[in-house]
Amino acid sequence: MNKQKWILLIAAMVLMAGSGAMLHHLRTHQRLGVPGIKATPIPGSVVMQIELPERVLDLTSTNVPQAATTTNMLPKDTSFASRRYQSSNDFWVAANIVMMGKDRTSIHKPEYCLPGQGWRIESQTNVVISIAGPPPYELSVAKWTVSISLRDNNGQMQEVRGLYVFWFVADNEETTSHWQRIMWLARDLLKHGVLQRWAYVSYFTICAPGQEDATFERVQKFIAASVPEFQLPPRSAYSNAVARQ
Repeated sequence: MNKQKWILLIAAMVLMAGSGAMLHHLRTHQRLGVPGIKATPIPGSVVMQIELPERVLDLTSTNVPQAATTTNMLPKDTSFASRRYQSSNDFWVAANIVMMGKDRTSIHKPEYCLPGQGWRIESQTNVVISIAGPPPYELSVAKWTVSISLRDNNGQMQEVRGLYVFWFVADNEETTSHWQRIMWLARDLLKHGVLQRWAYVSYFTICAPGQEDATFERVQKFIAASVPEFQLPPRSAYSNAVARQ
């Protein structure tokens, strides 16, 4: 082996050793961040209690237990909350929160979820929703329009549209981007030794083709009313409220 190959071999070994030492340091010195949503530790458990409101506007709700296939697939310290909200005129919204613990694989890319159930993604955009608070603030959410063809009671195929609205939130951090969340998670871990406890918040409902805008208006009002019940405002919202006084 010539001199150049020896140098490359030694450099590779040093790099691997340094990477291993850094990973060991991060594992032994990192601390888990506080949630960006209202969550309460459960004594004797690795998960936390997350409470979605039972009633929002004129909609009542029922709790939706997580399927065993979901809880068995995700890390044991993954925390969940799911409720289905129903109005008196057949409008409904499903709300769901998934929060990670020490394992970031609790949260996956949104692109895996609906297409895996047969839904086609028709459009993707970001929308800002005004949260009344207190304190008031602007929340950026991802809004997806999806579709699926289903057989009705007469055996005819009918197209159904869906609205999927979601975002990610941690302590004083919010984003609609999966990759932005990953980058911030790595940044906070390397810079501060904090593993941010990210939560994935989503809302879903269906409608007939052509009713997407009207249905989203209802979903938007529902989100604006429900978010203050479970999500902590960013700290900047408090300083902005003081500045406006």
